[in-house]
Order: sequence, then C-alpha cells, then structure tokens
Amino acid sequence: MAKEKQCTDKKCPFHGNIKLRGKSFTGVVLAKDTHNTATVEWSYPVVIPKYERSETRRTKIHVHNPSCLDADIGDIVKVQETRPLSKTKKFVIVENMGKKKGFIEELAAREEATVEGAEEPEIKKPQETPEETKKKDKTEEDKETEPKEKEANKTKEKKEKGTKEDAKDSKEAEK
Repeated sequence: MAKEKQCTDKKCPFHGNIKLRGKSFTGVVLAKDTHNTATVEWSYPVVIPKYERSETRRTKIHVHNPSCLDADIGDIVKVQETRPLSKTKKFVIVENMGKKKGFIEELAAREEATVEGAEEPEIKKPQETPEETKKKDKTEEDKETEPKEKEANKTKEKKEKGTKEDAKDSKEAEK
C-alpha cells in the first residue's frame, strides 16, 4: 500500500492552526515557488459606461500552497482569505479543482504577445445604428463647409470696413 501524504504545515487550513475568513475566489495557478507559495490569477469583466464598452481585467495574488494540496501550474484552485501569512500572502489554497484545458498554449501566447510589444486590450465596439451614421455624415459636411463660410464672412467684413473708411475720407476732404 502507498503511504498517504502527512501534512506538517502549520499554515495549512486543514491540518494547521489557520482560520479562514473573508473573501474567496477561484483562479488559475500561474507560478509555483519552492517556499509553499503560488501565484493565482483570475479575470473579471468591467463595463466603462462613458465609452459604452467593456474590458477584461485581471487580478494576480500570492497565495499559500499547502503541501497536502500541492497545486501545480495550470490548476484551477479555490482560494480563501486568512490572516497575513507573510508580507505578500493573505490567502491560502483551499481546494484543487483540476487542470485548466489549453492553459499552456494560452500562457505561451500571452508571453509571445508581451515579447512582440505591449498590445492594448481589445475593446468591443457596438454596431452603429443608421441614425448615428447620418449624424456622423452631417457633422463631416458641416466641418467641410465651415472654412468656406468663414472666408466669405471675412471678405464681407473687409468690404464693409472699406466703404465706411471711404465715407469718412470723403467727409474729411469736403471740410
């Protein structure tokens, strides 16, 4: 018979003396450290009402990885908040839910994108209605006609000033 793993970790929520409290999240393990630390990331959508768009934001935290669970890179894990375990660790892995399919390819693609250059996240644009396109066309036409109108107004003003000055000169000449 194979021996079961004995957990001697004091910071294990099941075999140690750590109490769980607060928030819990589900994420993917990105990195694993030798000192029972893992980096977990999850993403969530955010709506930007001003621009009528949505984007995906990511949160990355350091968590305690108990030796009895021993989550590996690419595992989907559930993390729970606890007291501060170190300077950066305030969460502990509670459950290992298995591997994420296609995680290695996704990670490689992400690294490749950062090597090529920082690309801005894609923002989904809603399709324009016919009314919006008409408004856009009208504003473009207005912009084209504005300079012509301004030039015409300037020439009119010059002519009016010229006639007023001519009238003043003729009155002075009469005196």
